[in-house]
Amino acid sequence: MAVFMRLVSLVLIVIALMLLGADAVTSLEKGGEVTVRSLETVWGLLNQGVLDAVKRWVQNHAAFAAPFFYSFLSLPSWGVFGVIGVILAFIFGHKLGPE
Repeated sequence: MAVFMRLVSLVLIVIALMLLGADAVTSLEKGGEVTVRSLETVWGLLNQGVLDAVKRWVQNHAAFAAPFFYSFLSLPSWGVFGVIGVILAFIFGHKLGPE
């Protein structure tokens, strides 16, 4: 299980680096204007219908959580994937001791 979770953390970190690189390239293309894609933007690029359905569900069934959900969606996408990947890497990293 630990090996699988290390692999998942590595994949999440690679995705974060790819998203960070995409934001850097887009910023260069726009003449130095800083561009950061939010999690909502990336999710919308992948599947807008699912994003809209989840937003409707949160609004109708979990209205108390809607502000937190929308705040989470506004975070930089590379930050979300990177932080989760690094936390998993620390939790499931190699343990020192007898093998």
